[in-house]
Amino acid sequence: MSDSGRSPLLSWTVIAPAIALVLLVLTWGRHIDPVLAVVIAAVLAAAVLAAVHHAEVVAHRVGEPFGSLVLAVAVTVIEVALIVTLMISGGDDSASLARDTVFAAVMITTNGIVGISLLVGALRYGMALFNSEGTGAALATVTALSALSLALPTFTTSAPGPEFSSTQLTFAALASLVLYLLFVSTQAGRHRDFFLPVAPPEAPEQPEAHAAPASLKAAVISLGLLLVALVDVVGLAKVESHTIEDAVAAVGFPPSFVGVVIALLVLAPETLAAVRAARRHRVQISLNLAYGSAMASIGLTIPAIAVATIWLKGPLLLGLGPTQLVLLGLTVVVSILTVVPGRATRLQGGVHLVLLAAFLFLAINP
Repeated sequence: MSDSGRSPLLSWTVIAPAIALVLLVLTWGRHIDPVLAVVIAAVLAAAVLAAVHHAEVVAHRVGEPFGSLVLAVAVTVIEVALIVTLMISGGDDSASLARDTVFAAVMITTNGIVGISLLVGALRYGMALFNSEGTGAALATVTALSALSLALPTFTTSAPGPEFSSTQLTFAALASLVLYLLFVSTQAGRHRDFFLPVAPPEAPEQPEAHAAPASLKAAVISLGLLLVALVDVVGLAKVESHTIEDAVAAVGFPPSFVGVVIALLVLAPETLAAVRAARRHRVQISLNLAYGSAMASIGLTIPAIAVATIWLKGPLLLGLGPTQLVLLGLTVVVSILTVVPGRATRLQGGVHLVLLAAFLFLAINP
């Protein structure tokens, strides 16, 4: 929030996205030098923090679970646009880009964001509490989407390799979109209360929970600045990708690890927002963000890629390899055991973070 007597236009949450947007325009398509890469990284971090601030303003105005939905969908729509753009311009080297990016997003959200949120909530309050009905429904949807779009192509036989035939891809795209829309209608409709925060009566009062929401005008401005900040985050991550590629090659990591780094950058706003919610005893909001982002990554990316195949040439590899399938299966099993009780200790948070560490380690050392 800006200081009293200072114009809101001079707030860092307004200035940071504006500077980042200017920098994005000036550097787009260029191969940047190391000094400029450091500057871009600093501006990128400021844009992430600004995105989190504006997301919280919008969320407080529209209420939950709509606030989490706004941030998850906004990030994913921009991420999908970036994936499609890179695939159209990337040639044969981008055949597995959608798969690698979506799988990285699923692992980061379901293990990274979930794990750190549960750990923060449990360390701060002794136990992280959430609604098992809503979280279980979200996990079931993520599981179905992952299996239909990422696991099945490994085993189908209509097309060579881990890819769908055109008919199968059309079915997967429609199924993904239907599942995602069905979940959103459930989350925002009759069963909205399944996705609201759970807190015991003795929980300490949180001033933010009782603060007056922003005015409609302020919320609309924050929504616009949120979208600008997210464009900045994704765009600057793309600008940094060449530097990241050089750094990854210099340390001897596989080229596919570049996609993991970019996914980490793109998901940074949601990660910070989830941690802040967990610190306020609102772990349910953190889980809404995590599973909502995983869901949107698959439910919006696969249909977009299916449409893009009209222009794309070459194979579209969607099926996961054996190591990835094991990690996905292990994540699903552990997630079910975490979600069913409706509460978690720091142990569950630690288990999910170890699974994330395993994913990152095996991405570096396949």
